[in-house]
Amino acid sequence: MRIHRGFDTGLAGSAVTIGNFDGVHRGHQAMLALLTSEARHRGVPSCVITFEPHPRDFFAQRAGRPGDAPARIATLRDKLQEIERCGVEHVVVARFDAAFASQTPEAFIERVLLRGLRARYVLVGDDFSFGARRAGNYAMLDAAGAAHGFDVARMLSYEVHGLRVSSSAVREALAAGDMARAEALLGRPYAISGRVQHGRKLGRDLGFRTLNLRFAHPRPAAMGIFVVRVHGLGVAPLAGVASLGVRPTVEDAGRVLLETHCLEWPAALGPEAAYGQRVRVELLHKLHDELKYESLQALREGIARDTEAARAWHARAPRAAP
Repeated sequence: MRIHRGFDTGLAGSAVTIGNFDGVHRGHQAMLALLTSEARHRGVPSCVITFEPHPRDFFAQRAGRPGDAPARIATLRDKLQEIERCGVEHVVVARFDAAFASQTPEAFIERVLLRGLRARYVLVGDDFSFGARRAGNYAMLDAAGAAHGFDVARMLSYEVHGLRVSSSAVREALAAGDMARAEALLGRPYAISGRVQHGRKLGRDLGFRTLNLRFAHPRPAAMGIFVVRVHGLGVAPLAGVASLGVRPTVEDAGRVLLETHCLEWPAALGPEAAYGQRVRVELLHKLHDELKYESLQALREGIARDTEAARAWHARAPRAAP
């Protein structure tokens, strides 16, 4: 999959869809399956337009109310990986800033869809709007398609067991610690991936060596202590327990980290083998919210309890495939 940071893509034609795609849930997956099918039918590449930052992040910051922005389900890298898994050939990561937000719908159609992507097919969701003050809608886009020679289609809501699948529903499930519901909405266990970084080695000092991943957004949709499974450090996944948050006992500096302790560390890996490796950590079950302990000894005892709880959960759970 080719990633573009602007609309000068050089494409001679494309089938396009537009959205934030946070989480790439089952509704997104259905939309991308339709997109790739229509692209093959027309003999053009499939292309997704997505945004960084999230438009609601931009407007919340501009209004001086950053707390109004939605919590983030996935990092940009994880989102792009899931889009690629859906078979998409091109992604435009558009910077959502004041200039982009002020575009008229007509300018968006001309600059992005016609000149930038040479769109022959445009697929949007049932609540799609675009342009400054959200003035553009499906009817306007459909009329532009008729005038300029591209097809426009609208995909209705995707439902699971009668419930509409949306990024908001995924965020609500993760905020509630309902990892089973999140998995049903996503079509896979909720996971965070990244390269293992060096940390302060506090976990090692406490007797619980950890793999540290940075979550590059200040408000992850899930926070707390989780039973996890780690992929990427061998043939079989490794059972573990993890903390996702700001480490209130030792730091609480607003930096979000996923710190994972593997319950059994394969001797063949060696103690330093994980650094720099790309791993994927699946968050399977929430144990509790982050706690602020009164001392490092209390923290050590808390980690020990969480480790035993994770060990018991894994002992009851069905064995996972690699």
